[in-house]
Parts: sequence; C-alpha cells; structure tokens
Amino acid sequence: MANNAPPRWDRKMQQRLARGEAAALGELYDRFASLVHSQAHRMLDDESAADLVTREVFGYVWENPDAYDPKQGSMRSWVARLTHRQSVQRLRSTAAAAATTSTYEDAEDGEVRADPADLEERVRRATAAARADYIVASMPAPLRAALELAYIQRRDYRQTAADLGVTEDEARRRLRLGLQLLSTAHTRPLEGSSPPGYGRRP
Repeated sequence: MANNAPPRWDRKMQQRLARGEAAALGELYDRFASLVHSQAHRMLDDESAADLVTREVFGYVWENPDAYDPKQGSMRSWVARLTHRQSVQRLRSTAAAAATTSTYEDAEDGEVRADPADLEERVRRATAAARADYIVASMPAPLRAALELAYIQRRDYRQTAADLGVTEDEARRRLRLGLQLLSTAHTRPLEGSSPPGYGRRP
C-alpha cells in the first residue's frame, strides 16, 4: 500500500497531469489504484461496481487535473474523497433503481419498499467502513503492523512485541494509538471530505 505522497510530489504530479502526460496517470494509478478499489469495494460490496468506480475516478482525475488544489490537502486525500463521493453516488443510484423496480412490481398491492432512511444508514455504514480502511492504509507502518498482528493474526501484545522486536510497553503503545485512530472512523467524515468549492463532482 502506498504511503502518503510528499507535497512536492503532489504538486509535480498535478502539473504533469495538467500537461496531459499519460505516464503521470500511469504512475498515479500504480500508487493509488489499490486504495481506490478497496475503498469502493468496501462501500459497494460489489467487485464489478468497484472496478467501475476505479475507472471513473481515474478518468475524472485525467480529465480534471486542475480540480486538485495542493493547498487543500494531499493528492491521496483528494483521490480518496473522489472515490467516496463516486461510491456514494453509485450506491444511491443503485438503490433508486431497485426502488423503482420494486415500486413498479408492487404497484398492484399499493406497497412501496423504498426506504430513504435505510439507504442513508447504508451510506453511513459504508462511509465509516471506507474511512476505517483509509485510516489503516494511511497510518504509520509500525502502528499498522501492530494492529495486523493483534487483530488479523490474533496475537496478544506480548507476542506482537516479540514479532515486531519491540518492548511490550511499545507494543501496547502502538496498539493503543492505532485503535485511537480507528475509533474516529465512526465519528468523523472521510479525511478532508468535501471542503466548499473543492473540485467538481466526478
């Protein structure tokens, strides 16, 4: 998984994209495609839809490089916001299409199954899950490694410390910090989400 790109790289990449350098788009794709796809897949729970969102996001970046402003944050954050926005849009349009079909099929019974509250709850859960993925992908490697050992490989903090070659106190500290970062997934929007006037909708 790619680390956060340094600001200089972000500015240079934006300039190269603005000049229409196809190689720049390839480099950007190599760096961020896995982030975009995993975030879209987490939100949509559909491989084909995630593939489509990935193409749409990079297509938007290619066609609108000037929509990115380095002063507003990193390119990684911008790409994550575009992915989130496009995934939410697709989630809502899919739900709307399903509701239309359901409404048509149930018209004879006078029953309508569409529930906007359910859709918004799905969007909220998907947003929190996508933010958690983004946090894990973006956090410092030592914290991510500790969390992966503890919660994926089911190591306790002593085993985690031994595997990482650190003291038990350091292992506990890394786990605590990692969990504190993850706890914000349900209480804050996706990083830097949608500041006023920041780019156009993909």
